[in-house]
Amino acid sequence: MRSRLPAWLPTVYLYLLDVLAGVLVTLVYLEFVQHVTGPRWLGYAIAGLVGLPLAVRRKWPLTVVVVVGTALNVATFLHMTREPYSAAAFALYMAAATAPRNRSVAVLLYVLLPGVAAILYAEPSPDDLGLATVVAVLLVGAWALGHSTRVRRAYAERAAADQAAKAVTDERLRIARELHDVVAHSLSLITVKAGIANHVAETQPEQAREALAVIETTSRGTLVEMRRLLGVLRSEDSAVELAPMPGLEDLPGLVERAGLAGVPVELEVSGGPLPDALGLTVYRIVQESVTNVVKHAAPARCRVEVAVGGSSVRISVTDDGPGERVLAGGGGHGLIGMRERVAVYGGTFAAGPRGGGGFQVRAEVPFA
Repeated sequence: MRSRLPAWLPTVYLYLLDVLAGVLVTLVYLEFVQHVTGPRWLGYAIAGLVGLPLAVRRKWPLTVVVVVGTALNVATFLHMTREPYSAAAFALYMAAATAPRNRSVAVLLYVLLPGVAAILYAEPSPDDLGLATVVAVLLVGAWALGHSTRVRRAYAERAAADQAAKAVTDERLRIARELHDVVAHSLSLITVKAGIANHVAETQPEQAREALAVIETTSRGTLVEMRRLLGVLRSEDSAVELAPMPGLEDLPGLVERAGLAGVPVELEVSGGPLPDALGLTVYRIVQESVTNVVKHAAPARCRVEVAVGGSSVRISVTDDGPGERVLAGGGGHGLIGMRERVAVYGGTFAAGPRGGGGFQVRAEVPFA
C-alpha cells in the first residue's frame, strides 16, 4: 500500500504537522495576552507572530526563526510570559537542519542573546538565572540536533553519490570487457576467412570473393564496436570470459530461470537477428530488469517484449508488483547499469512506477 501512495504525501503530512503546531502555540499564547504590559492588540499580534510562522518553517526556516525569536523577546520584555522559548527551539531545529552553519549560528545568537538579556533584566525574579539557563540549553540543544541531522544527511547523500559513481564505473568496465570479447570474436572470424580466401584464391575465386565479402562486412561492424569502445576504460586485471556472448536466442532460458524463482514471465520477441554486441546489450537489459522483479517485486507477473525494427530495437519489461526499485545504495545499481548500456549506443532509457501499479522499464537502442 505504501509503495502505491503518491511521493508527495509524506511532505504534505509534515507541513500539516507544522500547521498544527503553529495553531497550538498560537492558542497557548493567546492565554498570555492578559498579562502583557501594553495594549491588548499588541498581545494578540505577539501571539500570532510566535505561533503562526511555525506553519511555514520548512519553506523559510531562517526567516521563521527571526520572526518567532523577535516576538518571544518582545513578549519577555513586556512581561507577557516567561515560557522557555520552545517555539523558537522548534523553528531553530529546522533552520540548523537545512541552512548553512554560519547562517544558522547567526540566527541562534540573534534569538539567544537578547532572550537571555530580557529574562535577566526585564523583570528581576529569583528564578531568572535558572530560566535563562533552560532557554540557553533548549535553544543550543535544538540547534545542535538540527545541525547533526544536516551533517548526517549530507554524509548519506555523499555516500549515495559515491556508490552511484562506482556503479557507473563498474558497469562501464563490464561493458568494455564484453565489447572487447565481441571485437575479438570478429577478428578471429576475419582471420579464418582471410586464410580461406588466400588458400582458394587461384583455384576457387568465387569462394575467395565470398570470404572477402564476409571480411568486409565483419570488419565494418568491428570498427563500429571499436568506436563505441573508445572512451570506456577496461580493467587491466579482469579475465576475459571465454563463454559465448548471450543474445536474443538466450532469452527463453533466462525467462525459464525467472519462473523457477517464483516470477512467471511472458516473453515476446519479434524480428532479428542482431549484431553480437547489440544482442548482448538487449540480453543484459532484460536480465537486469527481470532480476529486479525477482528481488524487489516477487511474487509478481512480468511481461518482456523485444521488438527488432528496421533501425532500432525496443525493449519493454513490465510487472504488476510494488512500484519500487533500488536506484543506488543497498547493493542495487541495476537501473544505473542499464542506463549506461543504452547510453553507449546513444539510445533512450526510461524506468519508473506505472500509474495503475507495477513497474516498467523501457529502452530503445539504435543499430548504428
